[in-house]
Amino acid sequence: MKTAFLQLLLVGSFSVSALAASEAPTVDVYKNPSCGCCGKWVDHMRANGFTVRSHDTNDVVQQKYRLGVPYGYGSCHTAEVNGYLVEGHVPARDVRRLLKEQPKARGLAVPAMPMGSPGMEQGNRKDHYDVLLVNQDGTTQTYTRY
Repeated sequence: MKTAFLQLLLVGSFSVSALAASEAPTVDVYKNPSCGCCGKWVDHMRANGFTVRSHDTNDVVQQKYRLGVPYGYGSCHTAEVNGYLVEGHVPARDVRRLLKEQPKARGLAVPAMPMGSPGMEQGNRKDHYDVLLVNQDGTTQTYTRY
């Protein structure tokens, strides 16, 4: 009896884990094949439960244009998740918040490449930076401050 209960419990936990894994949001990342920090950001997203498909391209600008990244707000890589743009080194927790809140917006952006942001870690240096919400009209507002 005890063995049957444990087997049922184990099967149930595998089912829940399989369900959670199948519901993990897929992030499509467009990056230059030689960019190391982009790969580190991909690792950060995977470590935080996201499924990531990495697309190496020498024309990341085309994806920025397609997704509506405002001029001057670009970074080294561009991503898309559930119809939202994610530009640059945006922390996974902000992407999760975006997907939970589902604002009427284009997505999130961290312009440039601030030290200490995910994928840009270098020793103890942590620059202050903002994660920006990119509104439908291309204007931005602060979403999170680091």
